[in-house]
Parts: sequence; C-alpha cells; structure tokens
Amino acid sequence: MKESFERLVKILEQLRGEGGCPWDQEQTIESMKSCVLDEAREVAEAIENGDMENLKEEIGDLMFVLIFIAGIAKEKGHFDIKSSIDGIYDKMIRRHPHIFGDAKAKNAEEATRLFNEAKAKEKASR
Repeated sequence: MKESFERLVKILEQLRGEGGCPWDQEQTIESMKSCVLDEAREVAEAIENGDMENLKEEIGDLMFVLIFIAGIAKEKGHFDIKSSIDGIYDKMIRRHPHIFGDAKAKNAEEATRLFNEAKAKEKASR
C-alpha cells in the first residue's frame, strides 16, 4: 500500500511540476472544491447503486483529488498529506477509547456515545 500511495503522490508532483500539465498547474485549493464535491457525489451514487466496481474507481478518484489539494497546501507551506494522515490517526485513537483505552462498549450505541463524548471533549478544549 505504501508504494501505491507514493506512486500517486509522485504522479501529482509530475503533473504540477515543471513540464507538467497546464491545467493541473493552474489549480488552487479553492478551484478544487468543485472536484471534491463531484467526486464525493460519484462515490455516493456508486454506493446507492451497489456498484462495487464503480465504487472502487470513484474512491480512487476522490482520494486523488484529496491528495491533490494536500499537495497544493504543501506547496503553499500550509501542511502536507502526512500531517493530515497523522492527524486522523491520532483522532481515531482518541475517539475510540473503548478500543484503545480503558472504556467499555457493549454495543454500537455505547460505542457511538463514547465516540461523541470524546469528540465533544476535543472541541471544548480548542
């Protein structure tokens, strides 16, 4: 999986780099908003249709758009994709205390409650 991810990032760098694609080079975080929305809608449609082959493709498209936006953010000095991945990793650990901590959840409702409590605690401490 690591190699696949790195290849995808490398393609993005080629597309946006010197000698790359003019369209890709012109994109901004703001201009990519419609791409994110379009790809997310296409993922949702594939789910609604139960079309797993299309879902596989659309998930890839959405992932690329998100990596594309993170690449632009990195170019502008805001953040990189690694910090986004590290952030969601840490967040999922914090929000699942019944798996990674001492809390107990006997069912989905209790797990949801613990997740929401952890989320509210995070937001309150910001």
